[in-house]
Amino acid sequence: MKSEILKKSGEIFLKFGFKSTTMDDIANKMAISKKTIYKYFKNKEQLVKESVSFFHNTIHNEVISVCGRGYNAIEENFEIKKMFKDLLQNSSESPMFQLQKYYPETYKNVMKNEFTMFRDCISQNIEKGISEKLYRENLDVNLITKLYFTLVFGIHDANLFPLENKTLNQLEIDALEYHTRAIATKKGIEMLEEQLEKNKSQL
Repeated sequence: MKSEILKKSGEIFLKFGFKSTTMDDIANKMAISKKTIYKYFKNKEQLVKESVSFFHNTIHNEVISVCGRGYNAIEENFEIKKMFKDLLQNSSESPMFQLQKYYPETYKNVMKNEFTMFRDCISQNIEKGISEKLYRENLDVNLITKLYFTLVFGIHDANLFPLENKTLNQLEIDALEYHTRAIATKKGIEMLEEQLEKNKSQL
């Protein structure tokens, strides 16, 4: 039951916001009593903390799964991006911005974990792309990883990127395109254009 609550509450928080969602909302949407939730979580703050951690671990496992399916480096990035599309399209503001604003301690822990996962995933992707001649040789892998991490999470800063004319999903595709064009070979650019066209047809 605890894992079910973590999974469902995470989905609800992402869709309706960390601040506005109450324990009653979660209980009602799960058709369980609020007492059942409090059996496993002493308060909402603990539920937020653990549901975010549960979500992070789930995403990490799915990313590992995608990386093992034999895609080339550029395809791989777009496939990973697809995983987040449904999570972000219903959000009125960035989930990360909400977390930072209302639960700063949990946000700090998330950022530490995210950077570790992000660093390993992107570094491996860059190395793969170089070997496939989709990315240029002699790239500073560590620097590029940090730059892309900063770019992606900067998008979730509502002050820098207020959601006016674009969705979070569209902004993240723009960031991925920007990142890829900066490091791609001619062959890589051709693959990027192919993936961007495919992405348009799926919007």
